[in-house]
Amino acid sequence: MKFKSILVAAAALFAVASTTPSQAKEWKEVTITLEGAYAPWNMTNPDGSLGGFEPELAEYLCNHMKVKCNLVASDWDSMITSLNAGKFDVVMDALSITPERQKVIAFSIPYANTHAAFAAPTESDYAQAPGTGEVVKMAPDYSGGKDQIDALRKTFDGATIGIQAATVYAKFIYDNFKDIATIREYKTGAERDLDLQTGRIDVGFDDTTNLLASFKTSDEAMAITGPEIAGTVFGIGEGLGLRKEDTELKAMFDDAIKAALADGTIKKLSMKWFGTDVTPE
Repeated sequence: MKFKSILVAAAALFAVASTTPSQAKEWKEVTITLEGAYAPWNMTNPDGSLGGFEPELAEYLCNHMKVKCNLVASDWDSMITSLNAGKFDVVMDALSITPERQKVIAFSIPYANTHAAFAAPTESDYAQAPGTGEVVKMAPDYSGGKDQIDALRKTFDGATIGIQAATVYAKFIYDNFKDIATIREYKTGAERDLDLQTGRIDVGFDDTTNLLASFKTSDEAMAITGPEIAGTVFGIGEGLGLRKEDTELKAMFDDAIKAALADGTIKKLSMKWFGTDVTPE
């Protein structure tokens, strides 16, 4: 009788242990944050809604997952901290997947992979820097592009370089140009581009797709200068940022992104918003 009781108790414990995985959160509603000021990735429409490449991709992903998604705008420089504080569930803001960020948050598989570049007014002394029109692939230690960096250091010696704060691009500028140039940080890329157009800074540095969108609003008075920088120097691409414990949500988004890659949705949206295919390799 006692042995039977032990078996019953053991069975009960096994049942409890077996049900633990099923207690994982069932996602029916997800809150995604974007900056709303990083065109054409995401922007705030005149009616206050969010539009651009990422909001349209988010709509596809959420429909695929059959969950309700709410898009909210947040300040870029506090997104990761606020994500881990539980203020929203996902960061979708051209967030580069880097080893440093992977220490504090999880990432989906990449849904885009883009280049970075310098921009300058077309009539300035900094236009047509060495390597303009070329693409150079750099590793995280900048190997593969050190000759190009040396050439740019000579061209930008004494210049003022504008960057958006807390980005992977800021680190690149500080690592390679802080001793020969003045570096000015901005809360948004739009604020930097306004200063570039009005001559308060000499060159800007950012994602190429963001710069090209800005050129259109400045009547093409600015242009890429120097080589476009590709490779793994800025990470393996742009992905969704998630809390590390939300493994089920990451799996759901991974599956949805795979579907968007397979059926050509990401290519279609990138051609619409960027004019080039940013599908990750």
